Amino acid sequence: MELSPVPRTVWDVFRSPDEILAALDPEQREVASTLRGPVAVIAGAGTGKTRAITHRIAYGVATGVYRPTSVLAVTFTTRAAGELRGRLQRLGVTGVQARTFHSAALRQAQYFWPRAYGSELPRVLENKMSLVADSANRLRVQVDTPRLRDLVSEISWAKVSNVAPEDYARLAGQHHRSVSSMDPETVGRVFESYEATKRSRERIDFEDILLCAAALIAEHPQVAEQVRATYRHFVVDEYQDVSPLQQALLDLWRGDRSDVCVVGDPAQTIHSFAGAQASYLTGFARRHRDATVIRLVRDYRSTPQVVGVANQVMDAGVRSGTAVRLQAQQPAGPAVEFASAPDEQAEAGQIADWLSRLAQPTADRPGIEYREMAVLFRINANSPALEQALADRGIPYLVRGGERFYERPEVRQALLTLRNEARALDADGGGDVLEQVKAVLGTLGWTEQPPNSAGAVRERWESLAALVSVAEDLVAEARATAGTLLEAGSTGSPAIDLAAVSAELDRRADAQHVPAAQGVTLGTIHAAKGLEWDAVALYGMQEGSLPFVLATTPEELAEERRLLYVGITRARSRLRLSWSLTRNGGGSTRRPSRFLDAVLPPSMSAGGEGGGRQRRSSLAAHCRSCGKPLTGGAERKLGRHADCPSTYDERTLALLKEWRKQEASEQSLPAYCIFTDATLVALAESEPSTNTELSRVPGIGAVKIEKYGEAVLAILAAAQRRVAEHANA
Repeated sequence: MELSPVPRTVWDVFRSPDEILAALDPEQREVASTLRGPVAVIAGAGTGKTRAITHRIAYGVATGVYRPTSVLAVTFTTRAAGELRGRLQRLGVTGVQARTFHSAALRQAQYFWPRAYGSELPRVLENKMSLVADSANRLRVQVDTPRLRDLVSEISWAKVSNVAPEDYARLAGQHHRSVSSMDPETVGRVFESYEATKRSRERIDFEDILLCAAALIAEHPQVAEQVRATYRHFVVDEYQDVSPLQQALLDLWRGDRSDVCVVGDPAQTIHSFAGAQASYLTGFARRHRDATVIRLVRDYRSTPQVVGVANQVMDAGVRSGTAVRLQAQQPAGPAVEFASAPDEQAEAGQIADWLSRLAQPTADRPGIEYREMAVLFRINANSPALEQALADRGIPYLVRGGERFYERPEVRQALLTLRNEARALDADGGGDVLEQVKAVLGTLGWTEQPPNSAGAVRERWESLAALVSVAEDLVAEARATAGTLLEAGSTGSPAIDLAAVSAELDRRADAQHVPAAQGVTLGTIHAAKGLEWDAVALYGMQEGSLPFVLATTPEELAEERRLLYVGITRARSRLRLSWSLTRNGGGSTRRPSRFLDAVLPPSMSAGGEGGGRQRRSSLAAHCRSCGKPLTGGAERKLGRHADCPSTYDERTLALLKEWRKQEASEQSLPAYCIFTDATLVALAESEPSTNTELSRVPGIGAVKIEKYGEAVLAILAAAQRRVAEHANA
């Protein structure tokens, strides 16, 4: 098989600039033809945003408005950057820099740092966990693995949010940030120690890449002049995920020029916890008074049934800023399925059976390949039950996502080995190419059947199996082409050999075109953003899982709703949402997610059959200070509005927090698992003196009274005596 050549210029693909616009819908055409000034594209899920922005660049090049090398297109993942490069190449546009923010910044920093400072850019840390652990230990701060991960995430958030170590304790409360069992002052000290340790070892971390590039441009006019002379036109994909640091770097890149096109979807803002601020997208027109705002609303991905559920889920909440309402363009498909299960294992089994049925062809439809299916969930802890259910039924599955696929050691090794083997066969002769690929990868750990074990062995096999699937696709394509040639009476035969397979894999690696192995994808909804499948099952869609139990503020709950929206819009035609009524067959009955209230059949609603009984909330309904109704779980648990005056004694609250910290440390639990901050405030304000009064405090049930009641009542009694003694003094 002769691989399709990459077009050398845009004129190898199109005869005129107008032909570039002809294949676009009206809104996409407006994006592609608006080449000047600030442009914001509000692009709903499945509306063809990548198509629109790549054709915009191609149209700009074809009309002479853009020089390809003067365009910088940035996004957030290597996969997305690779897709941009691949599409631009197919449109005949070469020379455009399509990179992640970090890749573009690192390239600039490595080039300019020696010129500005006379030394090479410090090496980038591969993993900051060990350095954070060393910094905490030097301060005698005890951290287990979960707290260490939380600290690493918090330091990353602070850096992308432009929060310095000395300002962390002051700003953490304003941003509702916390690390379990650790006060903000301690987090700030660990952060400061980490930065000092990093400097002493002459290392930089992932966030420092952006900071170094920004500092070079901000502090060295000659660097700023050269960068701005090189890049004159900017495109930013997934702009709803931009952080303050990334926005600052973008502003430095473009200087006083306004030729920037940003593309994003406020309804898919699901990374606020990591520093993303959708307000840069939703407020773009306010910051750029001459901006053109274009909305892409035609969904080419999903059926009307899937789109309808997605729209209803978002309509039931407050739509995020300027988020669009999708208009389905695909033919009608099957109804979206909803199901409850007695427990989590049963739910996983039902999903596995559903996937198995979809894989079998019927009289009215072909079977769906397993690689076109996915099961998505809120947290990684949901995965084991699904893995077991799929393994029990012999259904292949893949746990790892495709991000940075070509950077995995086993993939790099496989590509090198295939390349060397292809050169050897070029001299010694050929054979069946598919068998050759399997033989080569078999020496590296690939087998016909997946291993029973999990972990590294399974992950290595999944990577190699994905490469085998590419070879199978290429061979099938070559055979189909050969059949077409024979039917047309051609004597030619498409040639495919190991060299052609190796070259295609190298091309895909360069474009970050990640292969899809033959297996059901298991992953979190966060990891699935930007991906799509024919069939998607959403697992664990009950209260406490989605929305997650720790989401209490209106902003956090809104993000959880958007997360469900992202999960729904990953499906092209088949969508199933399910939940379990109990955890492992015991405990209290759980209800389906509140976000499904607008789409569930009446029989499955919170009060109907299958949804579990709707229990009367024990949380307070009216503020104890002003008497007005309360909104949101945090306010109801607190018993008053957040801005109403508190009635608790600060010393009492401090004693409760110190006791909670000790309990959490002894049990190796996050502090919130003992009592949340809102519960401690409610205790300090209500000052219960008996177990009966304690049970009336929201968030405290019989189990917690049995475990902690005596200690809590003793603390409160001592605090009351201290207050009384102070008043009589």
